[in-house]
Amino acid sequence: MTIYLDYQATTPLAPEAFDAMVPLLRDQFANPHSAHRLGRVAAAQVEVARAEILKLLPQGGRLLFTSGATEALNMAIQGAPSGGIVTVATEHAAVLDTVEAQGRAGRDIAILPVGSDGLLDIDQAAKAIRPGVALVAVMLVNNEIGVVQPIAELAELAHRAGALFLCDAVQGYGRVPIPPLCDMVAISAHKIHGPKGVGALWLRDGVNLTPVMHGGGQEGGLRSGTLSPALCAGFGAAARLMRERAGTDRVLVESLWTAARDLFSQWTLNGSENHRYPGNLNLRRAGVDGARLLSECRDVAFSLGSACASGSGRPSHVLRAIGLSDAEARGSVRIGFGRYTTLAELEDAARILNGAAQIWAP
Repeated sequence: MTIYLDYQATTPLAPEAFDAMVPLLRDQFANPHSAHRLGRVAAAQVEVARAEILKLLPQGGRLLFTSGATEALNMAIQGAPSGGIVTVATEHAAVLDTVEAQGRAGRDIAILPVGSDGLLDIDQAAKAIRPGVALVAVMLVNNEIGVVQPIAELAELAHRAGALFLCDAVQGYGRVPIPPLCDMVAISAHKIHGPKGVGALWLRDGVNLTPVMHGGGQEGGLRSGTLSPALCAGFGAAARLMRERAGTDRVLVESLWTAARDLFSQWTLNGSENHRYPGNLNLRRAGVDGARLLSECRDVAFSLGSACASGSGRPSHVLRAIGLSDAEARGSVRIGFGRYTTLAELEDAARILNGAAQIWAP
């Protein structure tokens, strides 16, 4: 049986989320935008889910369902008021590629570097976030190295310059507090033990975007298209569990982190050890070829970086941004664990990975 240690790519579906979805897939199939009774029943399930998801977000905002975080981030970036955009070199491709496309369309863009710990320099950010900038987009928890950026300080800088602040909270939602100064927050269900194919964009009250997709005017006119009540319900159930199990999940993840640091003591940690989410362990070891390790250790599901770019063959842009050489980046692996990981699984995985790495490591 394969040991699953790739929680940043996706999380196992919670049984409770599955159970919430089944009736809406099998029996309550009506269109939630229909005016008849069955449609209203389906719509009510969507609103129950929306309310649950909002409980883990700042107060004073509205939630728009999307197909995932990539769509939510595109909506926020493309729909923001005209002006400059500031982001960070270690952002997800959904942000970097969209920002670069906006740059080609004529908007001024600035991509801030990070230090060897993966953190940006707040003084450097203050120089870049100046009047004329309309949007600042920064990830809360990095998907590759787990580093937590100073979101509250960055949002304050954005507001001083008259800009909106967009937070990619995909990896942090339900795990790391989202600062209340954010203006827009993108999240995804399948990162919190919910279903794939549904995400959301949270907008602070008073924040208005230009729609990037047109149609029936659903979701406040900003995201047209028929919602899936089943996916929304699964998302809502997963969010409720993240809230109810927050303490238990945190204790487990922190204990696994402590154990993992001992189990992988011959590896070097990528990114800050202190400013990070402990369920993400990105490691490198001299002489190791990550792709070969992945091939050799077929009984362990881990990652070499972002799952979205895993087939590119290029070294991770995040690892390059923190100063790693191509060889160091290619010798890095990402191990992610969470709610359903056991210590025994982690120990078995460490034995397998360390044994394979020992063959090549000096």
